[in-house]
Amino acid sequence: MPCLNEAETLGACIEKIRRTLKALRVGAEIIVADNGSTDGSQEIASRLGARVVHAEQKGYGNALRAGIDAARGRYIIMGDADDSYDFSQIPLFLEKLRAGFDVVMGNRFQGGIEPGAMPPLHRYLGNPVLTRIARLFFSSPCGDNHCGLRGFSQAAYARLGLRATGWEFGSEMLVKANLFRMRVTEVPARLSPDGRSRPPHLRTWEAGWRHLRLMLLYSPRWLFLYPGALLVLVGLAVGIWLFPGPRTVGHTTFNVHTLLYAATAVLLGNQAITFSTFAKVFAISEGLLPADPRLEKFFRIFTLEAGLLVGSALVVIGLAGSVYAVSDWGALHFGPLDSSHGLRMVIPSVTALALGGQVILSSFFLSVLRMRRK
Repeated sequence: MPCLNEAETLGACIEKIRRTLKALRVGAEIIVADNGSTDGSQEIASRLGARVVHAEQKGYGNALRAGIDAARGRYIIMGDADDSYDFSQIPLFLEKLRAGFDVVMGNRFQGGIEPGAMPPLHRYLGNPVLTRIARLFFSSPCGDNHCGLRGFSQAAYARLGLRATGWEFGSEMLVKANLFRMRVTEVPARLSPDGRSRPPHLRTWEAGWRHLRLMLLYSPRWLFLYPGALLVLVGLAVGIWLFPGPRTVGHTTFNVHTLLYAATAVLLGNQAITFSTFAKVFAISEGLLPADPRLEKFFRIFTLEAGLLVGSALVVIGLAGSVYAVSDWGALHFGPLDSSHGLRMVIPSVTALALGGQVILSSFFLSVLRMRRK
């Protein structure tokens, strides 16, 4: 249990856990990961036979990591010390862990949420939205991503290599468990109003943003690749449509000004797609994401030399278009030029030059990133 000034409820939690463990007849220990309490929580835990681990660095994730690192059991159950969770449900988690599951999540929507136990903003907006995002991004099988009562094996935890320091620690656990194709399941978990007289430590909007940010950072596809691909497709479609000449839809005429925005969309989209590859390679190198066979297949085809060829071809196309535009201008003895006519060739040419430069530079940088992996 992570603990920061939980003197009002910590004793009740420890007593409930002790009764549950006694009925289970298993070898177990109760660890209180204290995060700098000043209300005597440490003394309460020690007096009731719990093992106190001092987490020097502040943060929910730091406290949990300190406690988990000190744990000696094969399986670990983590839960909050505010007396909101029903620790008599520990056998449900242990049963699933013994059945071979790596991570067992509690689901408060299945187990029951008592009136006043969860703020309406969390219950009807924050938790459902973030859970759906996790299901979309990572194919999560769980319906309650943020339950503080969950179980996992020591072996699974060691493999996950979690790094989050704050409230997003729980999200990182589930995200990486799904990315590493671990066996994840859930069991019902009851939630009651906590027994504290003070406000909770959790700050709703900050915690929500940190959870969302973590999921985006662990999914380069949704953060970079898909938005980038959409920008490129839309930009190309609009550019091809406008290249022959102005287009009129209803009473609105689209011309080179729209073509310029389309070209910008292509450039931004290409940059986002490139960033997705950078992020994926770096994350795999740092152990944040598992190796991806599709990425390896891509690199067998898209080598440094292939990237240089593609980039050079785009540069040549851009130069050819630029020469054509200059010659067209020369036919007018380099005098005043119709902007609509001139820019129709200049914009695609400049776009091809910029894309070629991006591809060449990105190919070299990817080679640098892959050198470390090799």
